[in-house]
Parts: sequence; C-alpha cells; structure tokens
Amino acid sequence: MSDPLAFSYAAQPMDVTFGAGSISGLRAEVEALGLTRVIVLSTPGQAGLAGEIAAQLGPLVGAIFTKATMHVPIEIVDEAASVVAKVGADGCVAVGGGSTIGLGKALSLRHRIPTVAVPTTYAGSEMTPVWGITENGVKTTGRDRVVLPVKVIYDPELSLALPLGISATSGMNAIAHAVEALWAPDRSPLISLMAEEGVRAIATALPQLKHGADLAGRSNLLYGAWLCGSCLGATTMSLHHKLCHILGGTFNLPHADTHTIVLPYVLEYNAPAAPQAVAALQRALGTDDPVAGLITLRQDWDVPSSLKQLGLTQNDLETAVDAAIASPYANPREVTAEGLRTLLARAWSGALG
Repeated sequence: MSDPLAFSYAAQPMDVTFGAGSISGLRAEVEALGLTRVIVLSTPGQAGLAGEIAAQLGPLVGAIFTKATMHVPIEIVDEAASVVAKVGADGCVAVGGGSTIGLGKALSLRHRIPTVAVPTTYAGSEMTPVWGITENGVKTTGRDRVVLPVKVIYDPELSLALPLGISATSGMNAIAHAVEALWAPDRSPLISLMAEEGVRAIATALPQLKHGADLAGRSNLLYGAWLCGSCLGATTMSLHHKLCHILGGTFNLPHADTHTIVLPYVLEYNAPAAPQAVAALQRALGTDDPVAGLITLRQDWDVPSSLKQLGLTQNDLETAVDAAIASPYANPREVTAEGLRTLLARAWSGALG
C-alpha cells in the first residue's frame, strides 16, 4: 500500500546568524572558519559598505573587488578569479544581493574556496546551491553544494537604507522562490510549510515599509527571504525561474523587476494544475485570488508592471519562447509554445495591471 505522504528531503548544511547588529561578529566568524586571506565582493553601488566590512576584517582581507554585476557575466567572473589567484585568497566575503553572492558562488565553483554571505537584499541566493553565469547572452545555471555559502549573516540594519522600490521587487523575487517550491515535483511537507510562512512574512512586512523603514519590518523581510531562499535551495525550479533566467540572461533585464512582473502570469498559467499551491498562497496572502493578491502587493509601489517597460520588444518574445521550449524542465502544467506566447504577451503588455 502506497503512502500518500511519502517524500524525500535533504537539508542544506547551512550556518546562519540572524539579528540586528550581528555583522559585528563577522571577523570572529571568518576566523572561526580558518580563513586567513579573503576577497571582499560587492557591486559598485555598495563599494562603501564593502570598504567598511574590509576595515572590520583588517589583516584578513587580501583584496576588495567591487565590480559584481547582475546575471554574473563571465567577464566579471574571470576578472575576479584573477584577483583571487593573484592574492592567494582562501575565501570570499560577499556583501550585497544576488549579483554579489552569485559572483561569490562562481568563485567558489572555480577555485573551490568558501563564501561567507552577508545579504543586504531579499534575493535569497545565499540559501541555495544554485549558481548562474552568463556568457554570450546565455545564462547557464547549475546546482553544486560547493557554492553553498558556509556562513550567512543576516543583519537587518544593513538593509535599512535599501530603497523602497528595490525592497519591493527584491521581496517579490523572494516570494517567487516559495511559489515555485509549492508546486515543485520534489517538494515535501516541510518545504511547503516554509514556503507558506515565507510568503506570509514578506507579504505582511512589505506594506509596513510605507510607514517607514523600521527595523521590525526589515527583520521580517529578511526572515521571509531566508525561508523562501531555503525552499528554492531544496527544490527544483520550474517555469517561472526558467523564463526569468532566459529574459535576464538573453536581454539583460533587471533580475528582481523581471521576477516581479512575470510571477503573477506564471501563477495564472499553472494554477489549474497546482491546487495545493493555490490553497497555500490563499492562506499566506489572505485572499481567495492569489494572482490578484500578488498584483495588489506589487501595485503598492512605483515599480515596473510590464516587460515592455523594461525595454523588451514584441519581437523578443518569440526568442524567449524558442529558448524555453528548447530546454525541458519540470512544471505542474504542460508547457507549450502557444501557452508561452500567450503568457509572455500578457506579461509584456501588463494585462493584469
């Protein structure tokens, strides 16, 4: 007799410190890992914070590299890797969002050195063994536990200055991880609980930011991002992430904005084949219509609501359809070229508002 609750679950070997002011313990954490010469990574926009982190780490820093870029272009990876080799770095400290942590993962993959992640957005990449590198307009992704950060420090004080629009799209990006986990073929009861709670935390905290960037709201957003990222790290990505990787890597669209726009349309497409996911999202979002709930959550902020606003053209849509059809992947509903054309055309025009 088969067991309807049968499942497999592999816990990720993560070491997390969470709390306001926790960044003050970074040097002790790096020393405890036995690292003696690290490279501090950031985007150009967070070079100042990278400098502050490097000052705290003192003699443990071999170099500071502030050229991390969205979608992790291979040229940036090559440049950072040459710095790693030049200074003999035995680890990375990645300070920032998905772009910076993604670069740390690429260096871990290439040089087999560990990454310590200090997230300042809600992207969730720090909780997954998923890496991505873009070369010649194609974003290649993979899974390897060697890229999973060995330590994650969540300090909500570091996200207090994150602009509200970026906070909103980053939070929606995190929600997308949980939504896909709810219909993943390898989901488990534990992951489903984490996904629902992660969506609830972010959906509750985001509107609170309109009344001020308070520490409690930022803490709840980081907490939700941690849960949602953990769900992504433990399950298989489906249609939503596939499309966003194609759109981002091929057309260089902003990562979080693309997730924010595309997610309601993928949920609309998959909902008839994913009733359990829909039920969980109804509870988490507090609405009978989770697609409308996502739109409402997005409409609270001055962020793009269509792929057209990101610069994508109608001619680009067929390229995206062809790329998605050419690479099969798990999804609760059958993916057809016609179905994708309709989905992307609606996301391009912003049909849902």
